[in-house]
Amino acid sequence: MLENLHVKNLALIDEIEVEFCPGLNILTGETGAGKSILLGSVNLALGGKYSADLLRTGAKFGLVELTFSGIEGALLEQLESMDVYPEDGRIVLSRKLMTGRSTSKINGETVSMGLLKDVASLLIDIHGQHEHQSLLHKKNHLAFLDLYAGDAVKKWKEQTETAYREYQRLSKKLEESRLDEQEQKRELSLAQFEVGEIEEAGLSDGEDEELEQTYRRMLDGKRITEGIAEAYRYTSEDSSSNASDLLSRAIRALQDVAECDGQGGQLYAQLSEIDDLLNDFNRELSEYAKTFEFSDEEFYETESRLNEINHLKSKYGNSVSEILAYCEKRKQRLTELEDYEQYMQELFRKVKKAKETYDSSAKKLSEARKKAAVPFVEKIKKGLLDLNFLDTRFEMRFSELKERSAGGIDDAEFYLSTNPGEALRPMGTAASGGELSRIMLVIKTVVADKEDTPTLIFDEIDTGISGITAGKVAEKMHLIGESRQVLCITHLAQIAAMADAHYAIEKAADASSTRTQIHILEEEESIQELARLLGGAKITKNILESAREMKELAKREI
Repeated sequence: MLENLHVKNLALIDEIEVEFCPGLNILTGETGAGKSILLGSVNLALGGKYSADLLRTGAKFGLVELTFSGIEGALLEQLESMDVYPEDGRIVLSRKLMTGRSTSKINGETVSMGLLKDVASLLIDIHGQHEHQSLLHKKNHLAFLDLYAGDAVKKWKEQTETAYREYQRLSKKLEESRLDEQEQKRELSLAQFEVGEIEEAGLSDGEDEELEQTYRRMLDGKRITEGIAEAYRYTSEDSSSNASDLLSRAIRALQDVAECDGQGGQLYAQLSEIDDLLNDFNRELSEYAKTFEFSDEEFYETESRLNEINHLKSKYGNSVSEILAYCEKRKQRLTELEDYEQYMQELFRKVKKAKETYDSSAKKLSEARKKAAVPFVEKIKKGLLDLNFLDTRFEMRFSELKERSAGGIDDAEFYLSTNPGEALRPMGTAASGGELSRIMLVIKTVVADKEDTPTLIFDEIDTGISGITAGKVAEKMHLIGESRQVLCITHLAQIAAMADAHYAIEKAADASSTRTQIHILEEEESIQELARLLGGAKITKNILESAREMKELAKREI
């Protein structure tokens, strides 16, 4: 459930924090107090669209945080499959809003907007003021039925979708494989050439990488050997100008000096040591040069082989492994083309079999849906009766789609008649906006046990209703609240009276600013708020007594 809401620097909200309760949470307030802003804040935390003008005047950033608790069972498994791990059954969704950008976090870890939305969809469902309009589109009617049917249709839906994908794949392959005689000959010739060219090259997996390493070493070796040769020429080669020869001359010149003078002898010894070091250097340089020795023929062969492979890469793939994979694919196609008639016959057979598999699964799915539709419709009828649709008739009619689809062959639509003597008509043409809103509430009630979303928000579901109907709506809301947490924004006292927890949204103003505030009401405060909803600005003793009585009646009904 939604345990805590924290909002900072959004529109009229300076900073608010509110703790929500299990069951039915009712939010009321005067028009313009900020109810829509509060709901909008929740939407933002769930990944809704954001614009900079939502920021409070003068604020550098806005913040919305939602804390959910009691996460366990299947919901916990779903979140963990998304690499989201609640801490002690809690999860915090937050969104920081700045000019031109926003950052999203789950339990303090920055996440993508996509992941935030996916996680949010598992935790909370918002039924906005206009969501009932989804009932105008018959494609949604089947989705409601499938949700209600649950496991009874899940298996067949999965099988039907899998069968459809396979049927589509094979049908596409069949269409692409249709060739006339000339096209067949051209493709056969091309496949033969490509396979022949690749096989003739005699490629081995990874050969290109090894050759490139060898070639780079050869190129480097060429530069290295040239440098070694030049160094060797200056230090050791037989010539009158190399370092070794000049050093020998210097040693001979100092030999007589060494015999006559002690310091001269020291210098002679140092020079002799340098000569030994130079000789050692020349030997190591010679051995080092041998490690880079290669023939021009080896270099040419390596270069030519690389050029051959690179030519094949330009046509068939970015690596030898890709070229070999392409070759295998073309060999398969070559086999098909060499016996084209048999190949097409086999492909026709596979398409036919895939079609039969799909038709069988789709038929079983349709049967399961129609079977589930019977109790589904009956429960909706009962729910409509409970909401004061006294003379309403309701049906779900099935027809077959003209074309196959991943969702099966069913085309289903709700039919409704709200007045005696009126013919049943499609939902979209038979119901008003207020009626659609109540019908949606009934459907939400019917599927409440089938949905895993722990928190449900209703935004002004009371539009277009009053009196007895409002009381019936309140009962339905409370019924949903027995299995799931419900947050409801309402203007009707009949609905507010059923609250397990009642919150007031108020607007406070001073000379410099206007702020929206929210706080939970004690029982007497709740009665005062009910009286305001009943009587407006002027609350009389009688109105107050009516509010108190309404609250007492609600308690007994609960």
